[in-house]
Amino acid sequence: MSGENTAVMWSQDGPILHIVLNRPPANALGPVITEGLHAALDFADASAPKVLLVSSGLPGFFAAGADIKHMTNIDAASFKAYGDTLRSGLARLAAHPALSVAAIDGLALGGGLELAMACTMRVAGAQSKLGLPEVKLGLIPGAGGTQRLPRLVGRGAALDIMLTGRQLTADEALRIGLIDRIAEAGDAVAAARQLADELCGASAPAQRAVTRTVDAAFDMSIDDGLRYEVDQIQALFEDGEATEGLRAFVEKRRPNFT
Repeated sequence: MSGENTAVMWSQDGPILHIVLNRPPANALGPVITEGLHAALDFADASAPKVLLVSSGLPGFFAAGADIKHMTNIDAASFKAYGDTLRSGLARLAAHPALSVAAIDGLALGGGLELAMACTMRVAGAQSKLGLPEVKLGLIPGAGGTQRLPRLVGRGAALDIMLTGRQLTADEALRIGLIDRIAEAGDAVAAARQLADELCGASAPAQRAVTRTVDAAFDMSIDDGLRYEVDQIQALFEDGEATEGLRAFVEKRRPNFT
């Protein structure tokens, strides 16, 4: 199953839905790409994949950022509408029941990095550069960057990246936790697909519970978080796939997870 608009293509292979950004010259996140992202997520809502893989069809670019040319030709109301459409697309991606993996091979800047951070995990090629340069334009990251980056790398590193607008190498991004795996240059999509395959081998309800519980750690006290953890594991035992997983372990067979 597959589909496309003029700047985004998607195809599903079993439990993995691959979304490819393809708007030359640099995948600027203008209205055409944001509309395409929403269309791909509509498809994902209907087809219920286990993992979303997000990559680029353009060599050297994941996404270079927001569409600056578009922003210079719109008024304040249109600027807000443009931002709202982009933000809602990234919010849908971040909240989607499927896990998501961004494959970064090249530049991921501004809105492009914000798109990658909306994914559950990130794999980057060794030559990739990542950054949030909005302060150099008199702006701040406005599609979740000020909120998601500190949760990934901590306050100090996030301020360093956003206040300077500098670009990070893949090695530094891996070291501080901005990306999760690094691949040889040109191999990020293959490495991200391998990660997606690994993720497909586990229980989806358990994976979603892991994500919810880890995210709760940023908003709850340790005591409340521990109680929430108990609620999650109890729910998995009563209503999730824990019974199948435990039985399969005892019977020395592969579990039949959804």
